[in-house]
Amino acid sequence: MDSLTQVVLGGCVAAAAVPPAHRRKALLAGAVLGTLPDLDGIPLALIGADVVTAVTWHRGPSHSLPVLALFGWLVWALLRRMWTPVREAPRPWLWAIWLALLTHPLLDAFTVYGTQLGWPWPSPPVMWASVFIIDPAYTLPLLLAFIGALIAGPRPRGARLVAGGLLLSSLYLGWTLAAKALVDRAADEALAARGLSSAPRLSVPLPLNTLVWRVVVMTPEGYLEGERSLVADRGPMQFQSYASESAALQALAAQPAVARLMWFTHGFMKAEVRGGALIVSDLRMGSEPDYSFRYRIAERAADGRWQPVAVTAVNGPRNAGAQLRRMWHRLWHEPAAR
Repeated sequence: MDSLTQVVLGGCVAAAAVPPAHRRKALLAGAVLGTLPDLDGIPLALIGADVVTAVTWHRGPSHSLPVLALFGWLVWALLRRMWTPVREAPRPWLWAIWLALLTHPLLDAFTVYGTQLGWPWPSPPVMWASVFIIDPAYTLPLLLAFIGALIAGPRPRGARLVAGGLLLSSLYLGWTLAAKALVDRAADEALAARGLSSAPRLSVPLPLNTLVWRVVVMTPEGYLEGERSLVADRGPMQFQSYASESAALQALAAQPAVARLMWFTHGFMKAEVRGGALIVSDLRMGSEPDYSFRYRIAERAADGRWQPVAVTAVNGPRNAGAQLRRMWHRLWHEPAAR
């Protein structure tokens, strides 16, 4: 999630754990702790990490629940020696520090980017994919609670504001999972009619909402892309098919950088030829033909075979305004039957 959301979430959960007299201090300390895991980009930049390392190690060790639990205990032990509030209420502050740190990767796991909650266990990143990376409906209750509790300080109203903000935001997360289940059920029915019940599938909300969703389905020839509006759509879910250079991608899958990308994306990638180069796109973020992450992984040799190259990022067309306008139209209008 975005940094503002992590700041206010960290502050609110920390404030909920400590005595009223410490509430303002916990809001500020939790805000700092809540954003710490996302600073993993700094060491990656300092060492000059290549694009694959930078992308796939973000939300890695710094987002691991075991790593953060140990780090939080060390921070608590240090503060217990140096800071009076922690000495006065050591156990509540231990919970405050843990909650501020651990809720960060857990919230990130609700997005589609992928979060390595169990690192160093080598399982693919967790991506529950029920929330867009920026969602005002989730952030606003926490932001209002954070500001209100800062103003209220130790007064009882501060505790009520924090509890209310956490309750509303948590209920919203529950709604996102319910909405995703509705979309998945519609996708299951449509895919069963195509004989694709067992095909790898991913559903994810379109930007800034949880009422219009996108579904990607991998096929041997490429992939399908469909959308579902929980407001407008009543008929069977419709899909558009797209081709991908799947054979070329599989031929390069043993290359370490490509294998890392395939692991990171759970295989939701497409490949296309552009000017003699093989370009792969992360199908999880964006929509056809507009994707957030593209990589040049090979170029065609004189004999026609694909020659691996150092993976580099590729810029493509991006028109956020047009995407948002189309999404708004899609929210209220069911697509014409194909």
